[in-house]
Amino acid sequence: MVDKDDLRQQFVEAFEGADYPVNSPMDLVPALPNGPATTFESGDFSMTAMELNSQISSGDTEFPYDSVDELVGELMDGLDDEGLI
Repeated sequence: MVDKDDLRQQFVEAFEGADYPVNSPMDLVPALPNGPATTFESGDFSMTAMELNSQISSGDTEFPYDSVDELVGELMDGLDDEGLI
């Protein structure tokens, strides 16, 4: 079972260092501790930043994002809508 609060915190910690507003997924890469290979894990959920990008790129995400909270909220909603968390 996924701990959504834990996963949200992992996203915040990984993306809070980005230079906002971010206009594309590539704007987030420099903030990631391990670049695109950064992995987010909670319970039975495990996804790299690269995999996350492919999931959100096919969804309803719309750049730019003005803050980490806005970005993370959209990521969490998208993963939940897709039944991934």
